[in-house]
Amino acid sequence: MSSSLALLDRAHLNAMTGGDKELALEVIDIFREQTSLWMRLMDPKAEPKQWADAAHTLKGSCLSLGALRLASVCERAEKAGRAETPPSVTAAAVLLGEVRDCLTETMEEVAKAAHELAGRGALRAS
Repeated sequence: MSSSLALLDRAHLNAMTGGDKELALEVIDIFREQTSLWMRLMDPKAEPKQWADAAHTLKGSCLSLGALRLASVCERAEKAGRAETPPSVTAAAVLLGEVRDCLTETMEEVAKAAHELAGRGALRAS
């Protein structure tokens, strides 16, 4: 995973929401709900297409929010799940574990951004 990618690109979020703090908070809430839904489908014992589709959808949500590092990890999971020879259950578990780990870090950053928005109404650059 490339640590040079932002957990949450606040400038991107600000640009996508036109600087509207209420809209940014709404986008964050939607992202939180979507991640909960899509992560449940990322079961390494499930068909690779299922978790690849979930990774693809989560990647799109990440890109709309500015969660670039998580989007990158989701893209790797998606490609692995769609590969001609998908990874073993063990390899899929490792890959999807990386998605979960990055999601945990991202959600911490998202919580900080939401707190900043609720408290001051402006996002600080990350």
